[in-house]
Amino acid sequence: MSVQERKQRERAERERLIVATARELAEQQGWDAVTTRRLAELIEYSQPVLYSHFRGKREIIGAVALEGAAELAAAVRAATSAADRPRERVAALARAYLDFAARNPAVYDALFQLDGGLAYAQEDTPEPLKDAFAALLESLGEVAGDGVPSGLFTEVFWASLHGLATLSRAGRLLPADAEQRVELLVDRLAVVRH
Repeated sequence: MSVQERKQRERAERERLIVATARELAEQQGWDAVTTRRLAELIEYSQPVLYSHFRGKREIIGAVALEGAAELAAAVRAATSAADRPRERVAALARAYLDFAARNPAVYDALFQLDGGLAYAQEDTPEPLKDAFAALLESLGEVAGDGVPSGLFTEVFWASLHGLATLSRAGRLLPADAEQRVELLVDRLAVVRH
């Protein structure tokens, strides 16, 4: 291994450490606890080293969001691949999405609530974000209904899931009704052709 390759590998490892530490700290104490000074202390590197990887907290949030988007896409695909019928796939998608949001609140915030400097629904949207949307579209496109663009339907269904995730996490919805909400959402929005 050349010196250049070793330096690149070490740089990539430091970057992964920064992102993992930020994510862990945010999950434990919230994003307000994530500062460049605190991260530098936790990873035992100086702030200038941290700034050589990320210009600031915003870019770190963006890196966590991209990592989370890949994980969300994988979770949705894993859940939907086990289902045989369209309705089962949509219900599995909804449960996987809501479960991801509940298990990873800081990552979910990085993806959908905080400014990570990422472009959404644009030509220059990063590939992990496009892929997360594609993972939703794969199952939702087949139940959009006649004359309804599959992308538009996916946006509306996703917005509904986001609302459920956000309101549930804020304690605004009764936890006991979570499964009924999923069933109602799937039954009312997803048009399953027989």
